[in-house]
Amino acid sequence: MASVREAVLARRSAPKVTDVAPDDAAIIELLRAAERVPDHAALRPWRVIALRGDARSRLGAALAEASGFTGEAASKLAAKPERAPLLLAIVASSTQHPKVPEWEQHTAAAGVAHLLSLLLDDAGWGVMWRTGPYTRDPLVEAAHGLGPNEHLLGWLYVGGLPAGARAARNSRPPAPRFSSLD
Repeated sequence: MASVREAVLARRSAPKVTDVAPDDAAIIELLRAAERVPDHAALRPWRVIALRGDARSRLGAALAEASGFTGEAASKLAAKPERAPLLLAIVASSTQHPKVPEWEQHTAAAGVAHLLSLLLDDAGWGVMWRTGPYTRDPLVEAAHGLGPNEHLLGWLYVGGLPAGARAARNSRPPAPRFSSLD
């Protein structure tokens, strides 16, 4: 079993995945761990929505409509959710709280997304967190059935890793962005 540090250093985005994906039971099991993020006041201000099959096509149609594109540009945008067999929509579900502002609740939801991506990678799945200019568009949010205090943070595109993909990863971590003030 890899240490947390080893798993973090080994993680890389997988822009191309195969057509296999974890089932809902596997996702729920990984979420049990990912939901251990810091969560001020235990609000659990997130939810995760699995999009498979036709749900990805409906998302693609919403993206194309939100963009205002037509023709080939609209078709290309509509096809993007088909790049993976499973998309996990990460949703920030904020509530009014006197001590926990909305931005902090969104941060907790983003933490769930990041931990889930690490856990999926560690379990051998290819995963990439994708966002884009239409993430917060009302048409795209409506395609996910979001409520009035919910905002889409993006999607984890999940699928199988092509043969040799893990071995081909660059193992050198990026240089830290760090400063210290006295």
